Amino acid sequence: MKKYLPHIFILTAGIAWGFLGLFSRNLSAFGFAPKDIVLVRNFGGLLAMTVLFSITDRTVFRIKLKHFPYFIGTGLVSVVLFTLLYFSCQQHCSLAVSAILLYTSPVFVMIMSAVIWKDKITKQKLAALVITFAGCVFVSGIASGNVSVTTAGLLTGLGSGFFYALYSIFGRFALQHYKPYTVTYYTFVCAGIASLFVSSPAKVASMLQISTVVPLLAVGIVLICTVLPFVLYTKGLAEIESGKAAILASVEPVAAAFVGVIAFGEPLTASVVMGLVCILSAVYILR
Repeated sequence: MKKYLPHIFILTAGIAWGFLGLFSRNLSAFGFAPKDIVLVRNFGGLLAMTVLFSITDRTVFRIKLKHFPYFIGTGLVSVVLFTLLYFSCQQHCSLAVSAILLYTSPVFVMIMSAVIWKDKITKQKLAALVITFAGCVFVSGIASGNVSVTTAGLLTGLGSGFFYALYSIFGRFALQHYKPYTVTYYTFVCAGIASLFVSSPAKVASMLQISTVVPLLAVGIVLICTVLPFVLYTKGLAEIESGKAAILASVEPVAAAFVGVIAFGEPLTASVVMGLVCILSAVYILR
């Protein structure tokens, strides 16, 4: 069982990320713009982790200044930029296309891991990668219709996938020196502070008072879709290769599809079921 724990951590992280739409859609209904949600997630994640680790493990706060660039990479370069580009992509093309372009990230991770750490690109990994991407195509619904992509949508979408991939790359460097909790915390030190310049903190603070439901949604997106999955993903990343971790996390769109079915009454189509089968098959291949 211990052998499979890192896989379970990453799969659980992917499922938790899949709940993002549940909270973001409801926050959007209260007038939150994408950049406002970015601020809530990242700065809220920083506050939550500061409280958590102050109580449970203060050794998390100790790092050497020379290693801080790793956390600028995971926090500012990856988390903040991929989120902004992803939301921007959604403004230029459909959610389906945005999701597919985001999940080009395992390709970037696999290539960069092979170049930087000489990780082998095995037939097993390539098969899992192809099956995973096919599963994302099925889940998104692209396979069932014609889709047009603008140049701006393509560039922002591929950019979101690239910067999403960089978390696994910078994170692996940081994990050579620190335990997963430290890496996760300082990722959000950088992401949280950077997000203060993305949106207006005063505006977001006032919007949190619109309804008693809004703070609950904010807490949900911070704890369930931010703190929990990033802690679990980073913990899993400490034990298995970056490329494999990126593919396993691709269970996220399947989880998101089921959230849509259950929470928003979206239909459970044959395409979604096929996507589920594909992604679970890829997970089995990488077991």
